[in-house]
Amino acid sequence: MGKADKRGTQDAAHLLRDWHSVLENQLRLSAHTVTAYLRDVGSFLAFLESHLGHPPQTQDFADLHMRDLRAFLSARRAHGVSARSLNRALSALRRFTAYLKECDLPVSGAFDTVQTQKTPASLPRAVAAKDVLLLIRHALDGPKDKWLGLRDGALLTLLYGTGLRISEALSVTRHDIETAHDMLRVTGKGGKQRDVPLLPLVTKALDDYLAAQPFGLRREDKIFRGARGGVMTPRQAQALLSRLRRATGLDESATPHALRHSFASHLLAGGGDLRTIQELLGHASLSSTQIYTQVDEAALLAVYDRAHKRR
Repeated sequence: MGKADKRGTQDAAHLLRDWHSVLENQLRLSAHTVTAYLRDVGSFLAFLESHLGHPPQTQDFADLHMRDLRAFLSARRAHGVSARSLNRALSALRRFTAYLKECDLPVSGAFDTVQTQKTPASLPRAVAAKDVLLLIRHALDGPKDKWLGLRDGALLTLLYGTGLRISEALSVTRHDIETAHDMLRVTGKGGKQRDVPLLPLVTKALDDYLAAQPFGLRREDKIFRGARGGVMTPRQAQALLSRLRRATGLDESATPHALRHSFASHLLAGGGDLRTIQELLGHASLSSTQIYTQVDEAALLAVYDRAHKRR
């Protein structure tokens, strides 16, 4: 990257324009990312002009204290900006100040030490059981080639019936199925293995698909295949759910991963304990599983609200 002229104090807005060129022409970032970076840094410069009483200069970036950055964050929060958006703004500021350093301009250490904002954990959005069945029915009836419908139905049934990650489901081999009986051995994150129960309806869906698929799969072959015989990819699975969402009118939250959430949420609602669900999902810590207690509580509150509407 080119160095800025060392003229002591320079107009920060001028350097922002130079940085814009670097983002587009040298780093070749997407237009969306560039726009977001410029907007966030621009909002900071506008704050500084009001905060300092003059258009910000590069020297101001060296003189700023942590209290100045906290004042910026407080001002943004007062305008209703979310913690997630504030963290994005901090990320943009760090990228911009890194550029200033590359231009041999002094920068306050406060930009590196300011802490990111805590963001509330977002609740997984489970798909209702009746909607899962609707998706599976449309999957079975959709494609002209019967084996493709059986493949799609088997994949959705496996995801919902076992809580597998999409990458885990697409890695299942013929050997895995033939040796599973009523337990499927899954290799998850970090190469950790776990055994997941196979309900009879899941086994039947898989067997029906394997009997119909035209590729004569070997024991070591992954079972889920594209129309031309290649291994099915997560992107193809996403496209499948997208097509089924349009056909059924379901919300965009109905994704392959949402079926995993549905598995856990519906187990919990049915009386399953967290430790067992943690083992089935392959979560390393119980805290990752505990979020489903909030999902269950949210569902109960929604039912209560519908049954006891205020008049």
